[in-house]
Amino acid sequence: MNKSLNLTEGKIRNTLVRLALPIMGTSFIQMAYNLTDIMWLGRLSTNAVAAAGAAGFFMWFGSSLVMISQIGVGVNVAHSFGKGDVEKASTYISNGFQLDVFIAIIYSLFLFVFRHQLIGFFNLGDPEVIEMAVEYLTIISVGIIFHFLNPIFSVSLNSTGNSITPFKVNTLGLMANIVLDPLFIFGFGPIPALGIRGAALATILAQAIVSLMFILVGKRSETIYSHVKLLARPKKDIMKNIVRLGIPPFFQSGLHAGISMILTKIVAGFGPVAVAVQSIGSQIESISWMSSEGFSTAISAFVGQNYGAKKLDRIKDGYFQGLQILAGIGIFATCLLIFFARPIFTIFVPEDPVAIAEGIRYLKILGLSQFFMTIEIGTAGAFNGIGRTIPPTVIGVLFNTLRIPLAMILSSTFLGLLGVWWSISMTSIAKGIILFSWFIMVLKKLKF
Repeated sequence: MNKSLNLTEGKIRNTLVRLALPIMGTSFIQMAYNLTDIMWLGRLSTNAVAAAGAAGFFMWFGSSLVMISQIGVGVNVAHSFGKGDVEKASTYISNGFQLDVFIAIIYSLFLFVFRHQLIGFFNLGDPEVIEMAVEYLTIISVGIIFHFLNPIFSVSLNSTGNSITPFKVNTLGLMANIVLDPLFIFGFGPIPALGIRGAALATILAQAIVSLMFILVGKRSETIYSHVKLLARPKKDIMKNIVRLGIPPFFQSGLHAGISMILTKIVAGFGPVAVAVQSIGSQIESISWMSSEGFSTAISAFVGQNYGAKKLDRIKDGYFQGLQILAGIGIFATCLLIFFARPIFTIFVPEDPVAIAEGIRYLKILGLSQFFMTIEIGTAGAFNGIGRTIPPTVIGVLFNTLRIPLAMILSSTFLGLLGVWWSISMTSIAKGIILFSWFIMVLKKLKF
């Protein structure tokens, strides 16, 4: 299962697609975890969806924390692999895992200890929704270590051009989640109906299975993470390089999660149905977001290896060919969300006409920004590949922060709740245009 690609040679489009498709498949699998939970919870109640949506923000922030190790490891491993220095790549992975596990333990304790206060931030109002959100977060906090580990296993392999193994392993995890979700939520035979607790438990167990599979793969065949030593003394220079590259993306993604929490607090003022709509709508929208993130990871690995090999023309060609594919994804997502909003949203809350009506409006407004969002995400991957993680952070922080005053102003007008959706869509459009323009300027000046 250890099939690495040399990204510094061969036809660019074919190489990018061969690398990207399994990564995109893995991203779709991550998205499907959440969609599966919401689909079954939507059949339990709209309140259950709202509760899981509120608690889910803390998993999102956890994913942001993972990026400290994930991006730092991914970029440095790609550069080292491009130079042919496999030993240094392995050292980066070992130190990345150490950092990741340390952060995971601290965050797990934080979520568990402050779970009531964290859910209380949203002012959800309905006691039933609050209780379910706390129950969901309690279980997630105990098992979130697996949520931290799996992206590091994946990026370690992706950066060497082996994107097949993470895809296969994560597919097994998704299959487990699909089976466990309805069993634990609604019960079957001797298994009791656990409701929202069942959804959280199914997600954690599925991710634990993925971690176990990655470990077994490392023991059965020589992978680049096979000899990771968690108890070895960290190397200061290696750890410093990981953190230096990982902190800006974490800051951007973490702030994005925090801003989205504030937006959810604004949305909660319109009732639990509005929170459920935001939760469901954002997961549906992640069809383009997660697939673009997958392709962005491929662009980052491709650009990173060629940056290490000092092949400037190949970096430029790879970026533009990757962007053409991402533009196609964005256009497809726009058409899907605008023209098929009703049948898509109805899948998740078939018995709630109020939620469906608001959900259709959400999808159509966010659909307008999908093309620009895919361009932004792909360009961020290219910036990461050349080791410049600051520009995507600056643009992300600036415009994501702008969403709060925009949402407050627009939602206080005749637009009401629609003002929140417009604040998200308009800033996404701006981010795509500006980050693309910035990278073009960097490319013109890039020399070895």
